[in-house]
Amino acid sequence: MMVTNTLPTIEKLNLEANEQEFEKAVNILFETAPPLFSRLWSLRPYESYKQLIDVAEKEVDKMTPEDRIIVINAHPRIGLSPANLSTMSKNEQGAQDSMNTEEVLEQLNKLNDEYEEKFKFKFIVFVAGRPKSEIIPVIQERLNNSTTEEANKAVSEMMNIARDRLRKLSSS
Repeated sequence: MMVTNTLPTIEKLNLEANEQEFEKAVNILFETAPPLFSRLWSLRPYESYKQLIDVAEKEVDKMTPEDRIIVINAHPRIGLSPANLSTMSKNEQGAQDSMNTEEVLEQLNKLNDEYEEKFKFKFIVFVAGRPKSEIIPVIQERLNNSTTEEANKAVSEMMNIARDRLRKLSSS
């Protein structure tokens, strides 16, 4: 059975959605952590979902480093078991991709561990359906960044993911 994600109209989100419904809708675009959700909830109304994402990006930029890490860590780990992924993340991470060999998954897990040990937050990349084998050189290169560069990159990637999800949901 295919689970489809649909967003309510922005008008319904602004005027009719209670906190739980708002969170459910926003979670389709972001794996939303409390520091981001509470800010987005309090800043309603939005003219569009595009504006909501733009506001989210500005709000994350204003957060304390601790809250930014909470927001970043709300995203699933690359290479995580498909059982632990949202429908959108499963599709984006190519959970059914035959190129995801045990060797690739082990290497990705090792690199994720190294990344998280160094930066103290999860690696986020806009996978866009690429095989996991193509993510390995990306994480290896990004391990050379500073923590600040990497936190900024993670937020940027998170917003790219949200914009892509919105684009896909708008065209379906």
